Amino acid sequence: MAVTFSDLHTESGLKALNEYLSGKSYISGEQLTTDDIKVYAAVLENPSADLYPNASQWYDTVSTKLAPSFPGKAVGVRVGGQAASAAAAPAEETKVSAADDDDDDIDLFGDETEEEKKAAEEREAAKASSGKKKESGKSSVLMDIKPWDDETDMKKLEEAVRSVEMPGLFWGASKLMPVGYGIKKLHIMLTIVDDEVSVDDLIEERLTAEPINEYVQSCDIVAFNKI
Repeated sequence: MAVTFSDLHTESGLKALNEYLSGKSYISGEQLTTDDIKVYAAVLENPSADLYPNASQWYDTVSTKLAPSFPGKAVGVRVGGQAASAAAAPAEETKVSAADDDDDDIDLFGDETEEEKKAAEEREAAKASSGKKKESGKSSVLMDIKPWDDETDMKKLEEAVRSVEMPGLFWGASKLMPVGYGIKKLHIMLTIVDDEVSVDDLIEERLTAEPINEYVQSCDIVAFNKI
């Protein structure tokens, strides 16, 4: 249970604190807790050692414990969820870290406010949004696919070509174009998602590989345009 004292800037308040600390090292036991820090923040200065010896010794002990991370009682420093009222040393808000192993469970700044929680959530949301993968671009490709000779069945050649399916590949319009000596080539359009399909791999690993190479001799890229 938290221990509280009032009017610690008056003689009666300091007297009550001095009596309470008789035979005690700290407010709530044998180690520093948030109770000590709250009371320490409310005491304007070290109580007189002659008038309040217990309170003075306790104040010195707490000061030593907090010295590395709490040099003075700056206005605005939050102690256990309460703003320190004393303004002895620097006016700039002081960042506080743990003084030693005994103080690991002391939260010098108190709980997060609703505004702080909301701001943190907004920052996380902004990070998540900026980290989302942007939609990949697309390209339109015009390709010439040549048969082995004039005896190649061009209908089966086109069926074999269009049988190639993979994510990000979309076959389009096509037509047969004369090459010479009775040979025709397949003039075909395709659309690809750039991050998913490599045209070079499509040609080398699919269109000119078994079993499609039974019909296809070679493939040439006639046009390649970003959409």
